[in-house]
Amino acid sequence: MSSTPETTTPPQSRELEANQTPDLQPQDIHPRSLRELVDYVSGKHLRGTYIEGESGVADLPMFPFLALVGQREMKLALLLSLINPALGGVLLMGPRGTGKTTAARSLSDLLPDVPRSLCHYGCLPEDIETGGIDAVCTDCAEKYAMGDSIAVMDKVLLIELPLNARLEDVVGTLDERAAASGFFRVRRGILSQADRNLLYVDEVNLLPDEIVDAILDASAQGRYTVRRGAIASTYNSRFVLIGSMNPEEGNLRSQIMDRFGLRLIVQGLDDLGERLEAYRRVQAYQRSPLQMANAYQTVTELARDEIQTARSLLTDVQLPDTIAQMGLELVRQLQIDSLRAEITMFEAARAHAAADNRLEVTMDDLRQVAPMALRLRRSDFMAQYFNHQKQEETHIESILDQVLKS
Repeated sequence: MSSTPETTTPPQSRELEANQTPDLQPQDIHPRSLRELVDYVSGKHLRGTYIEGESGVADLPMFPFLALVGQREMKLALLLSLINPALGGVLLMGPRGTGKTTAARSLSDLLPDVPRSLCHYGCLPEDIETGGIDAVCTDCAEKYAMGDSIAVMDKVLLIELPLNARLEDVVGTLDERAAASGFFRVRRGILSQADRNLLYVDEVNLLPDEIVDAILDASAQGRYTVRRGAIASTYNSRFVLIGSMNPEEGNLRSQIMDRFGLRLIVQGLDDLGERLEAYRRVQAYQRSPLQMANAYQTVTELARDEIQTARSLLTDVQLPDTIAQMGLELVRQLQIDSLRAEITMFEAARAHAAADNRLEVTMDDLRQVAPMALRLRRSDFMAQYFNHQKQEETHIESILDQVLKS
């Protein structure tokens, strides 16, 4: 993630012999930031992880995120979404076999910790900090006043929405077991389970319209209500939306496209050396997923710690007015109407600065994130529509002048 890593000879740059795994120790790695750590590991410094043998374990670990070769922009966007959920999620678009799904699922080992409410209503200390004591329920207000905790730190989860999911699976439905006992309650759906987590949707362009509408409503409001007869339940649903799709298989509705902050065009690797290295790492993972995961355990833990540090640093990262004006000028010249363009760009720039352990956004931060935040936002249809409307307005004003003067 860093464009200028230190020019030192990495301890693992030599070719590994067969049956060897990278011997990565914390003292061997000295990243100045999350950006440098990812660049160091996912490049060619850990070449040739050849591992023999079968693990024989059914519940296998995911392919290590830091073992992904190349695809810098995709990895950058996904990591920024972990640091700053306010940037609005990530959409990965590209042909099959370019690592989109692998990258999204491999985030599971890097997910940070967040406060989890101990209350049925989802009250959090941050609600009190922003809205005062009246922003939480009576029970939580009493606990807070007594100095008791109303939340605990828990790991963010990666919730995956199956392509064949039904609407009742997504939003929730009546609990049949409870109904059989004479009790009526709504069983939580996937959108509720995704609260304060990552919601990953593969083949997002193939989702049925009713499920797309449910995701749109929940992501816009941060909560949703399920009604089943006389029973109604409201659930929090504040999640980071990550989607992947192959444009060959169909377009994505503009409404849900607008809900993705960063948009990535993921293509295949051009460098033949990178393609060979990617093959070797896939081969190593297929031979023994556990050994492959263990080989990257040290750097994965370092990256997770860096992400947690960046999240805590984010609140103090400032966006100077001069940088903001530059960003707004980009939006103006690209003729983008949606305010989400600059919101996404500025929040991503703040996350990029935090990932580099800085408290102020620079022009380089803006340059790194602007393409991801601004692409696929300008609508030719809307441009033509407004142009036609402008002509009509001019004609109306002309007629009014003529009639009123007479």
